[in-house]
Amino acid sequence: MSETLHLAVALDGAGWHPAAWRDPSARTEELFTAGYWVRLVRRAEAGTLDFVTVEDSHGLAAGGVRGHLDALLIATRVAPLTSHIGLVPTVLTDTTEPFHVSTQLATLDYVSGGRAGWRARVSTVEGMAEIADHVGVVRRLWDSWEDDAVIRDAATGRFVDRDRLHYIDFVGEHFSVKGPSITPRPPQGQPLVTALAHARPVYEFAASSADLVYVTPADLDDARAVVAEVRSLSADILIFADLNVFLDPERKQRLDALAAFDSDAAVYTGDTEGLADLLLAWRGAGIDGFRLRPGVLPADLDAIVDGLVPELRARGAFRDAYTATTLRGHLGLARPANRYAEAAA
Repeated sequence: MSETLHLAVALDGAGWHPAAWRDPSARTEELFTAGYWVRLVRRAEAGTLDFVTVEDSHGLAAGGVRGHLDALLIATRVAPLTSHIGLVPTVLTDTTEPFHVSTQLATLDYVSGGRAGWRARVSTVEGMAEIADHVGVVRRLWDSWEDDAVIRDAATGRFVDRDRLHYIDFVGEHFSVKGPSITPRPPQGQPLVTALAHARPVYEFAASSADLVYVTPADLDDARAVVAEVRSLSADILIFADLNVFLDPERKQRLDALAAFDSDAAVYTGDTEGLADLLLAWRGAGIDGFRLRPGVLPADLDAIVDGLVPELRARGAFRDAYTATTLRGHLGLARPANRYAEAAA
């Protein structure tokens, strides 16, 4: 468990409640504009949150909203207009080629100055068979350029040192990729890889392939059990608990009358003081951080920034300001060595 409590928010359409778009506070007329997403992420950054995730799927619905924008393109648009917060779009692995994913996320890391991450997701159960290979290829491609491969030697006309570019020569059941990438190694070396997991098979994938896993315990005792299971697989992976938050109980009641709310993660309905109590209790069970799912956007995000964050700061449990400039830095993760440079050495 890390010494510092970490906080992220998961952004999805008008919020995680299927009737969120029908709430008077929702800005449904802005949902398909860049400004909507810029304002949400800047709001999260004002609270010095570690990162935001942006949901994506190949389905038509995002919560109760029909239609959504591409998460990776949203992150790329937001990146130049923010300065510290991490940007973690969802990119599906069973319908996108790893070579393209590697270059797109590396580009996001450059555009954001080292704040890119990836929520690796499959759209079908069958996709789980290839996700580990997919992530493995992407990680190798990020390392296929050594950090000092770009030399820009105008006198000789050599822009790169070809000896510092490497074929990855990956041959697996699902992919065969020679490499190298067309994009230099990202500023973070390896952008943050994250995955959502509910059960042992995905815990095993996350432990072997990801830097951070989102888990969905039902309560404090379940949080202890989940942490113990994940820690039996990896001592180093960061464990974030997903939690749906509704910080206006009357609003939640009104929305429930419009549409039933069902979730894979626990639901908190109440004030920010009670939410702070819950987070700190689960932290004591070994949870490193939390990915909060605002029930209604922007209202519940505003309550997180204006209410929860000050409450946690008053208890000495959350940062007063950013102390790092990269996403890995926010989370206390070192910049990884390049596997091919180490092998050559």
